[in-house]
Amino acid sequence: MNFRDLEYLIALEELKHFRKAAEKCFVSQPTLSGQIRKLEDELNVQLMERSSRKVIFTQAGLDIVAQAKNIIISAKSLKEIAKSHNHPMQGTLRIGLIPTVAPYLLPLIIPVMKQSFPDLELYLYEKQTHMLLKELEEGELDCLILALLPDMQSFQQYPLYDEPLELALSERHAWANQNSIDLQKLRGEHVLMLEDGHCLRDQSLGFCFTAGAIEDNSFQATSLETLRHMVSADNGLTLIPQLAIPTNRHQDGIKYIPFNNPQPFRNIALLSRKNSVRNICFEQLAKLINDTVALKLAQYC
Repeated sequence: MNFRDLEYLIALEELKHFRKAAEKCFVSQPTLSGQIRKLEDELNVQLMERSSRKVIFTQAGLDIVAQAKNIIISAKSLKEIAKSHNHPMQGTLRIGLIPTVAPYLLPLIIPVMKQSFPDLELYLYEKQTHMLLKELEEGELDCLILALLPDMQSFQQYPLYDEPLELALSERHAWANQNSIDLQKLRGEHVLMLEDGHCLRDQSLGFCFTAGAIEDNSFQATSLETLRHMVSADNGLTLIPQLAIPTNRHQDGIKYIPFNNPQPFRNIALLSRKNSVRNICFEQLAKLINDTVALKLAQYC
């Protein structure tokens, strides 16, 4: 038994398909299948039921996969421990970001990160919150940059910045000439939202429901850019995070209006596993992001 065999097993349990698991592990299907058979012989237990259509893991197989994941994470940590002590800002860093943060934050921070930490090799992954948390927990990602939610206390949190949400509406809307607006003004208004799975949707819904606004159920967007197109066509109102808007608050037929206090906002943070050995790296990264974003947000004042 070796680490590679365990990686084959984990991939197969995740994908439930020999060919797809082999492709993920960059080996041939016969190689992966043969190593899984060897693993079963060595452990003297049936790990799965096989058929031409699907792979079903036995309870023994599921228990062994769960332990295999812990073993792989621990093995990777051995290398990370040595590297983090000697060169905390060197090596590979796999960062996951949510879609409502990545397109607007990355252009700000990547040039600064490359200049400040030239020996840090970055791999960036954009996915929804629930997928990122799963991959962080399983060791596939090193850290995440996302909006904090109440159920994230099991992870180490490094605060980055508080991002206000602003009202986006068509420049033809009756409120377009206002310099600021009260959140309570949304009472009874229909507001466009992102589809399920985006944490920004849940946060925006919370603010809007408190104000008495109503979700427009006739449309749900997959991205902020789709919401923008709907607003530009005068098909509704929505809330947009500040980094995603131009500093002059007017572009492409859309006006962005800040809310009066108390402003709706979201907390953006860097998350890692609590037992991660790269705390020094995450602390320095968080400080750099905090300083960089603070300069940008100050332009909206």
